[in-house]
Amino acid sequence: MSETGSIPLRKMNGLGNDFAVLDLRARTRAFTAGEIRRIADRERGVGCDQVIALEASPAGGDAFMRIWNHDGGEVEACGNAMRCVATILAEELKRPSLTIETRAGLLGAVVNADGTVTVDMGAPRFEWNEIPLSEEFADTRYIELQVGPVDDPVLHSPSAVNIGNPHCIFWVDDTEAHDLARIGPLLENHPLFPERANISLAQLTGPDAIAVKVWERGAGLTRACGTAACAVAVAAHRKRLTGRSVSVTLPGGPLLIEWRKGDSHILMTGPSELEYDGVLDPALLEMEQAS
Repeated sequence: MSETGSIPLRKMNGLGNDFAVLDLRARTRAFTAGEIRRIADRERGVGCDQVIALEASPAGGDAFMRIWNHDGGEVEACGNAMRCVATILAEELKRPSLTIETRAGLLGAVVNADGTVTVDMGAPRFEWNEIPLSEEFADTRYIELQVGPVDDPVLHSPSAVNIGNPHCIFWVDDTEAHDLARIGPLLENHPLFPERANISLAQLTGPDAIAVKVWERGAGLTRACGTAACAVAVAAHRKRLTGRSVSVTLPGGPLLIEWRKGDSHILMTGPSELEYDGVLDPALLEMEQAS
């Protein structure tokens, strides 16, 4: 294993959901959970919601994208990071269409003329054991889960879906009326979710418009979560609340989500932003060796 040389770093964000993107295509470097937490630390490290590693793609994509939440846990998919990575690759390869490999599979992306990026997030999964849930539900548009008193729950009957990672969506009249920072950790780690879950509050604001707040597993409250936006849009259409094309507004801004009828793939369109270029501070990695 080669660990020589500095590791190029790009700090980027998609609607405020921010990333430390590390380029490992010219070297091989494994990271411990402790190292990821130090890189993501907002006081002593780079400071980010997720750490992203660009690696060579075994499946023949333009790159493999490895994703860690800031708690050090590796996850399967991140739509906002996909847009950022697509921007990097399009600039390098001088073409707008890219293929990015993740643990969720090979996914396509296109950098549009206006600078936004459209990402093919693949097809959602709805079976209880695909999400996964620890109990069988015949219809995951509504599952039995509630917050509050049995006879008068504050939240109840959420939708569940997998978009490369598990999502649980509660439909509410007002996303601001609930303390997601308090209930998010409890629901993320509920026994119903053996792999934990991303928890969203979703509020219909128009015929094809939804406002969403997200507690992201392993990351907490986030300004934006691309897979959550996709999950909400798909779940809304399954419940006949919206059409197949929806504007999903997160605290960081809007994403356009289209659930294609022909192949069931989800297309997500939104911005990406480069904050700065640099190299990873080797001291963040040396701390663990010294301890």
